[in-house]
Amino acid sequence: MTTTAEIIAIGDELTSGQRLDTNSQWISEQLGTIGVRVLFHTTVADDINSNIAAFHNAVRRTDVVICTGGLGPTADDLTRQSIAEAIGLPLIQDDDALTTIKAMFSRRDREMPERNVVQALFPEGSLVIPNPHGTAPGIDLKVTADDHSSRIFALPGVPAEMKEMWKDTVLPRIIDSLPGPPAITTHKRIKCFGIGESDLEQRLPDIIKRGRIPTVGITVSKATITLRITASGANEEECHAISQPTADTIHEILGDLVFGYGDDELQHVVARQLENTNQTIAIQETATHGQLSQWLTELDDFDGLTTASIRPGQRYEGDDATTSITTDVVELRKTSESDLAIIIGSIVTPSHDHGIPVVHVALAHEGGVIHRTVNYTGHPDILVSRTAKQALDIIRHHLLSG
Repeated sequence: MTTTAEIIAIGDELTSGQRLDTNSQWISEQLGTIGVRVLFHTTVADDINSNIAAFHNAVRRTDVVICTGGLGPTADDLTRQSIAEAIGLPLIQDDDALTTIKAMFSRRDREMPERNVVQALFPEGSLVIPNPHGTAPGIDLKVTADDHSSRIFALPGVPAEMKEMWKDTVLPRIIDSLPGPPAITTHKRIKCFGIGESDLEQRLPDIIKRGRIPTVGITVSKATITLRITASGANEEECHAISQPTADTIHEILGDLVFGYGDDELQHVVARQLENTNQTIAIQETATHGQLSQWLTELDDFDGLTTASIRPGQRYEGDDATTSITTDVVELRKTSESDLAIIIGSIVTPSHDHGIPVVHVALAHEGGVIHRTVNYTGHPDILVSRTAKQALDIIRHHLLSG
């Protein structure tokens, strides 16, 4: 039986968008390494009623509740009170915890403010989670609500303190409470380009259906599709054995729409292809404003870019667009003394094809020129990156064929 978890992040700075909640992401990754499935991420403002409701719901729907934030000494630190009221328990002072807090102030040559006494208050029946570097000890409380057993771990929101308390105390306690040996969860990511999300889903109906093991999820970012295969097992080898057949099937169905794995982006793949074939490339861009060149120059240890330029206003349109860009890209390859040269033209709107804006892209190689006309449509925030990726994909397919 899979152990489930909910992560609660508390703080006005999170709900207002002033600060990104990186704690919940990190904790989710940590729980995945022991096979605990995170079902919910909840972010709550510094509001007592909202906090109480969050804990009331969490302990009834998951086995483990991890909370960060709200353990300080100020009036807006409401976690200990919220847990106590949600479960129906009084707050009890832990004298040992209070002694530890006072000692920390003493080591800093400071007198403890009276307000910090509240940090030694715990819901009755709690275990203390020591905090070696701060004044906010954590809370470990086993609860039963509506015949469902759960366990709350409340930690400070300061990442450095939270992570050390997690590794030293919380993680071992969760592992000890698991019904069997700790499992692990792995995520194998397959990267695709050149197909829409709906079209891809139609090609993989049996692969992505709900309830399948291993599960396969789809995410899209700036025209790159990531298929995430999630598997749980006793170790890495078992997870690999579960997920790899699915990965093989996806690759068999999608073919060269798959360009990479894990953290691969198209520029990484193309750079490796150029290095493996000992080829260089020259780039001239208009519509993409230097994005393609920037991606390649940012890569460590890639020296296959011979020249890069941005040509504002360089237009290829009308009946002679193909001839013009072909002539120019051949000349660019020649003058730069490169193995490959690519030109990404400006955005033009033809009078035919319903007036859809397009960009002409041409790649010159030893055997000739590949010319493509790519649609320049979609959300403005992704047009530049998507067009640059389409240019990379033209290069990738050429090198694959070669």
